Amino acid sequence: MPAFLQRSLGKRQPWLRRCFAGALGLALAAPALAATSSDDLVMKQALDAARDQRWDAIDQAAIQDHVLAGYVEYHRLRARLSTASAAEVNAFITRYGDSPLAEWMRGTAQTRFGQQGRFADLLAISDGEPDGAIRQCYYYTALLDRDPARAAAGGEALWHVGASQPDACDTLFATLTQRGVLTDEDTWERMMLAWENGQSGLVSYLERSLGDAWQPAITQFERVSANYAAVTQIPQDLGPGKGAAGALTAATMYAFTRADTEAALEAWRKIAPHAALSDAQRQSVERDLAFYSMVRDVANNQGWVDANLPRLADADLIELRIRNAVTAGHWQNVVRWTQALPAEARGDAHWQYWLGRAQAALGNDEAARRAYANAASERSFFGFAAADRLGQPYHLQMSDTHVTTLQQELTNMLPVVQRTEALMRIGEEGLARSEWYTAAARDTPEQAAALADYAIRQGWYAMAVQTTIAAKQWDALPWRFPAAYRESFLHWGERQQVDPFLLMGIARRESAFNPEAMSPVGARGLMQLMPGTADHVARQLGIAAPSTSELFQPQTNIRLGSSYIRSMLERYRGNRIAATAAYNAGPQRVDRWLNSAPREFDRFVESIPFRETRDYVQAVLAYRVIFESLAKQGDTQGVAMLTPAERQGRYDPTLIASN
Repeated sequence: MPAFLQRSLGKRQPWLRRCFAGALGLALAAPALAATSSDDLVMKQALDAARDQRWDAIDQAAIQDHVLAGYVEYHRLRARLSTASAAEVNAFITRYGDSPLAEWMRGTAQTRFGQQGRFADLLAISDGEPDGAIRQCYYYTALLDRDPARAAAGGEALWHVGASQPDACDTLFATLTQRGVLTDEDTWERMMLAWENGQSGLVSYLERSLGDAWQPAITQFERVSANYAAVTQIPQDLGPGKGAAGALTAATMYAFTRADTEAALEAWRKIAPHAALSDAQRQSVERDLAFYSMVRDVANNQGWVDANLPRLADADLIELRIRNAVTAGHWQNVVRWTQALPAEARGDAHWQYWLGRAQAALGNDEAARRAYANAASERSFFGFAAADRLGQPYHLQMSDTHVTTLQQELTNMLPVVQRTEALMRIGEEGLARSEWYTAAARDTPEQAAALADYAIRQGWYAMAVQTTIAAKQWDALPWRFPAAYRESFLHWGERQQVDPFLLMGIARRESAFNPEAMSPVGARGLMQLMPGTADHVARQLGIAAPSTSELFQPQTNIRLGSSYIRSMLERYRGNRIAATAAYNAGPQRVDRWLNSAPREFDRFVESIPFRETRDYVQAVLAYRVIFESLAKQGDTQGVAMLTPAERQGRYDPTLIASN
């Protein structure tokens, strides 16, 4: 280890020095990107000019041999798509087929050709059904005369949604209506879907398009809209074609179940034997009733739920039933419903763990050990918890991530690597990620592995993580869980007296180590801090409130995030399960959960009502195990997911030290 790193780690805990010594070597060997050259500067200027369509400002001769010349070509062709031929577009798609530029051009051209009514050209550049409603509408409009059956099927799928569709669909829908493919019955069904979706404007629009013959059905709709219990009085021969009752009944039950689940089931018992619903509509109604009965713990509905779950054969519903049984401590029901799961779901470590817990509670020790052993073979929160029950080390299931020197050299020369590096050099990180992820999703497993290795060596941690996701490299742990920003995590972990592996687990779950990450609600940076939270923590630390841009700086983000999780740890007497839940959902919610949740750690986690938080806690604590194990070269001996106090303590209000 270099002397400056020895000095840096010298004052830290000896176990931290040992854990991180091996991990440091890989990063020190990572190549650095070359400095921006004059060619890159010219390319950057050309790309900016192309975006603004300032063609006179582009020195085409100076950029024609640059690896990013295709980006300028993309903007040139995009700007003249109104007069470009399908052959030109296809030539571009072929030329840049290994880049996201190809599909971007295809999608843009499909929209432009559709707007212009150039449907033969649209089909000539298409490769099956496109993404997005606008392009799909144009695509199926183009097929109206060439392949009427496919156009009808596609148009019907676009019609039967409970929301407004773009204007691009107008010609398609009008033609299918004229041909008799879309009928008044289809309008009625869409009207019901719109009602379910709360789209009152679309409901009114569709209602106005129905003729006088539909007035009795509309009257029934208005009646049940005002009183859901009137669902029991819907005539089964409703509508001009005598088939409108099914959609109205299904939509009413949708609303009724959400408003009053117990009363909705009572109504369903009355109408179920004779209701004129399709199999799909009936399945949807009963699934809703089962789901909301369990989520809301409607005691009077439980008998019906248990009687019908096997017939519904829905793994998500059965898992919810198991979760409720775990929370209530009804161990015989845990066994019953775990055995009712489909084989694939039943074998998951999560449910094998609970089968083990149930069998142990029922005194079936050998069956419990078998279930725990099955669970302990997996790398997850409950897999690790099962290993703890058996007193054995954790099983990481880690694959070999060695890439030969020859493979590395060949990877360095790949066009996608050259383009990504160049985009990074000119500050186009978003485009660079698009290039990289497109390649990772398309390449062979061997090539994707080489890309992940390259990203790690470059220090592109977020890109390495996303590469493993795109390539489904679930066991490539050194790439999925890189020791990213480790010096900052070490430093602030020591300063705040917080386990740095916990900090890394939080950051990995929150942002996948993307320092520029921003959530839809405004959380920012590696540890996804909300600006208000960051300001509050900064005041507690006696420092200036960070600007928005500063929250994207790893050092600042980790400093504030580590301080915030420390405050949660102090609040819950060092308990990382409760503190991690509070980091995600807020301490007020966790305080409420501790008032009524089961007292054991595993049942407390299973009883967390928010799926996001429930999954979050499990992921962070499992990730923490992985990070510590990787810092020990994959050795899990001596690694513990939970402390004895966390495993054996009571999860109740006594866990709360302060408010």
